[in-house]
Amino acid sequence: MSSKRLHGVFTLLMLMVFNVSGAFVGITIGNDMSNMPPATDIVSILKAKKTQHVRLLDSDHQMLTALANTGIEVMVGVPNDQLLRVGQSRSTAADWINKNVAAYTPATNITYIAVGNEVLTTIPNAALVLVPALQFLQSALLAANLNTQVKISSPHSMDVISKAFPPSAATFNSTWSSIMSQYLEFLKNTGSSFMLNAQPYYGYVGGQGVFPLEYALFRSLNPNSQISDPNTNLFYTNMFDAIIDATYNSIQAMNFTGIPVLVTASGWPWRGGPSEKAATVDNALAYNTNLIHHVLNNSGTPSQPNNQSSTYIFELFNEDNRSGPVSEQNWGIMFPNATTIYSLSFEDVATTIPESPALRGVFCVANSSAPHSALKHSLDWACGPGSANCSAIQPGQPCYASDDIVAVSSYAFNDYYHRTQSSGGTCNFNGTAMITSTDPSHGSCIFAGSTGASGSKGGTASGPASPDSFASKSQSCWLIHLVATLLPILFVVM
Repeated sequence: MSSKRLHGVFTLLMLMVFNVSGAFVGITIGNDMSNMPPATDIVSILKAKKTQHVRLLDSDHQMLTALANTGIEVMVGVPNDQLLRVGQSRSTAADWINKNVAAYTPATNITYIAVGNEVLTTIPNAALVLVPALQFLQSALLAANLNTQVKISSPHSMDVISKAFPPSAATFNSTWSSIMSQYLEFLKNTGSSFMLNAQPYYGYVGGQGVFPLEYALFRSLNPNSQISDPNTNLFYTNMFDAIIDATYNSIQAMNFTGIPVLVTASGWPWRGGPSEKAATVDNALAYNTNLIHHVLNNSGTPSQPNNQSSTYIFELFNEDNRSGPVSEQNWGIMFPNATTIYSLSFEDVATTIPESPALRGVFCVANSSAPHSALKHSLDWACGPGSANCSAIQPGQPCYASDDIVAVSSYAFNDYYHRTQSSGGTCNFNGTAMITSTDPSHGSCIFAGSTGASGSKGGTASGPASPDSFASKSQSCWLIHLVATLLPILFVVM
């Protein structure tokens, strides 16, 4: 077997293994600020936050050098002001790849190129060169033998969808039908993702009260406020999922399937002007914390339960030079001087609870006499800043109870208590919770501390595993078997 074909087989195997590893959360680093921190300092921050994926809005050479040998996966960007030149000249595209990608690989782990940003809706005069730019850059990657390592796409705003709700009826704006069809064809042929800047903040503000704030922030909704798609009867507990499903349905409406959605920007501003009431630190912390938990739970969306979209948080630093209202300069989780505005963890902290024999048979449950409004406030905190794993109380999961806030609060309170008690966490929740020795587990809804929590006596778990987790394990086992079968064959024919 030729070395080229052997390389292709190994690449395919690696891509297949990568695809079962689950969704990730990364972060975007903008450049529209007065005092950009040194590249080495930024990389130190990324390492401290254990961030393994970063999106650069350009191809800053100092950043690419500083990211070398870190293992961090990097998305670089072709800025909008360079798009026309790249899209009108093969040689310019090849030069861009050579200077901004090939020169830094493999030391810097560049895996994606974002060509432009929201081109169709912000610089429509450049729309006709978007697909040629993608094609020219792809040809340059092929010439540099980087086409299997680096994928190319272009981020779009939510405005390319003419009507996003209900998700099942969503379609792309007909103005861009021809270009969108060519774009989707390119993605299908190259195995690339549809890049989307999914910002529920804009959806909430633009809705002018149509959708409750809780819906935008991934917080639990009152039973009377449940939001469903009338065409599919699927329930949506958050706006993010509705946006993702609207995108998938828009793609399918153009007769394309099998193209994953990659969220290139999603976040929440922490400060705004007098009329921007939703832009607060509390809301920004709640949104981004809940978004991270949601993505890393790999629970998918109502219409795409097996397709969780990897997401880049927008953004690491405030960009004080951005135009627009006050909120536009305040999406960062840090100031450029590295002062933290609020803390986020990019790890999946909501997966497992360490074994704690002292808490076996001890449960933190909701006080049934507490006002429902107080319970809801405590529930929102537990599932948000409290970092409890609340996936099991989502619709369709074993502990979901739409009309029993005491039951769902009990699950969240207990998960938080078992997760944090060893480091000082308490079972109080402003007087809405209490300790009991009565196991509240029922059916397949198993509470942490129950003797049946992990399927064997004495185990502790964060909650029942989702069907997707079993599918992922099964697929992983299949891949291990496939690799074990193919490797001996490969070495024989070499």
